[in-house]
Amino acid sequence: MSARPKKSFGQHFLHEKRYIDSIVSAISPRDGDTVIEIGPGEGALTLPLLTVARRMTAVELDTDLIPALQARADKIGELHIVHQDVLKVDFTRMAAEMGAPRLRIAGNLPYYISSPILFHCLDHSGVIEDMHFMLQKEVVDRMAADPGSKVYGRLSVMLQLACRVESLFVVPPGAFRPPPKVDSAVVRLVPLPAEKLPTVAPQAIDRVVKAAFGMRRKTLSNTLKGLVGEAGIIDCGIDPRARAETLSPAQFVALAETYARQRG
Repeated sequence: MSARPKKSFGQHFLHEKRYIDSIVSAISPRDGDTVIEIGPGEGALTLPLLTVARRMTAVELDTDLIPALQARADKIGELHIVHQDVLKVDFTRMAAEMGAPRLRIAGNLPYYISSPILFHCLDHSGVIEDMHFMLQKEVVDRMAADPGSKVYGRLSVMLQLACRVESLFVVPPGAFRPPPKVDSAVVRLVPLPAEKLPTVAPQAIDRVVKAAFGMRRKTLSNTLKGLVGEAGIIDCGIDPRARAETLSPAQFVALAETYARQRG
């Protein structure tokens, strides 16, 4: 018997096989991979992933779903279910306890907390090989947007400075039970190696990016007032009359470096 989706958890259970197969193919799990699934639900992705990986960990908040999922998984492989809010899961410690050099994280994320989950995972990117998530298509479009796009913004910059972002394919509402009111999309995130990460503090980058996009229609000389002056913007090779949406992630790093220097 299928579980009744709970609106309070933002549950939409994926059920259409061709999309399940496409997601599993995109993840391409290998025997011995350390796969972590966020929000396994009824196990639509869990069971085919477990069939290949043989051992998996799933993070599930809804206690009502756990017994049935565990019973089904026990016939296939070894599934360890962690009953916890994913935002409280320490993936770095989990990797150390499992003796895993890298985690492969996947999940159909609740749309209402997708951004907090993404940034939480980025906090542990040093132990993550890759991430495959299903999200609201609008969010995936913002994640993968190029400078100059109408949807390019803070999420685009912060994620692209930490990961290679690849939008894979769209999943229509009818593939879920109950159908959401929006299209979904699958995205692949591959954390960048340490040598390609910005050397300036993430807090400085976030402060500058957040301010720059705070008033999208205003120029940088206005939005960054009090953080980076016009002279500092020009020193970065950027026109103070430019708007945030035209800057590359690397240009935001340059502005953040200037901001950090000025703060001493």
